[in-house]
Amino acid sequence: MGFLDYVASRWQQLLVDSYQHASMVVQCIVLATIVGVLVGVAVYRSPAGAAIATALSSAVLTIPSFALFGLLLPFLGLGVAPSVVTLVLYALLPIVRNTIVGLSTVDQPILDAARGIGMSRFGVLTRVELRLAWPAILAGMRVSTQMLMGIAAIAAYAKGPGLGNLIFSGLSQLGGANAVNMALAGTLGVIVLALLLDAIFVLIGRLTTSRGIRG
Repeated sequence: MGFLDYVASRWQQLLVDSYQHASMVVQCIVLATIVGVLVGVAVYRSPAGAAIATALSSAVLTIPSFALFGLLLPFLGLGVAPSVVTLVLYALLPIVRNTIVGLSTVDQPILDAARGIGMSRFGVLTRVELRLAWPAILAGMRVSTQMLMGIAAIAAYAKGPGLGNLIFSGLSQLGGANAVNMALAGTLGVIVLALLLDAIFVLIGRLTTSRGIRG
């Protein structure tokens, strides 16, 4: 069976796997953004705190993804839980680092002007600093999303959802009927989803970033 025939005969299952893959990545990016921005806000005024937060999130990336899944399995079992925890941990570094950089580079005269018109500390943070840092935070989310699209495929190792199951099944059946088609369909699916999500981030950036601070 040719590749196009294989896709045509299994397009429904491919759509389900693609939806599960994209859904898991998007949900993990949302969780990682909440955690990463909170961490960034907590430490950006402290050079030592910022260095520690960046170092800890960087340390996660030094752990091979297979090893991290293996370490979590005894505690979280198989399925979605270890997949989500692993993906969130891997997504943190770009978001934490960009949040710290974005908040740290807001010009002091702008902050003084905001305080001068009577804005509270919380108001300055939410209405001025985070808005000006948003392009940097969004860039971090975009980088993390591209990273997670590939790492999410390895979640199949822990019985996680998504296109990784197709890739692993194909690789484990190499030499058999449709093995190459399965691996190729899963791989191309990951690439297509990554491009689609990247285009969505570009659109979000256009819609949510003020013209004055667009790069």
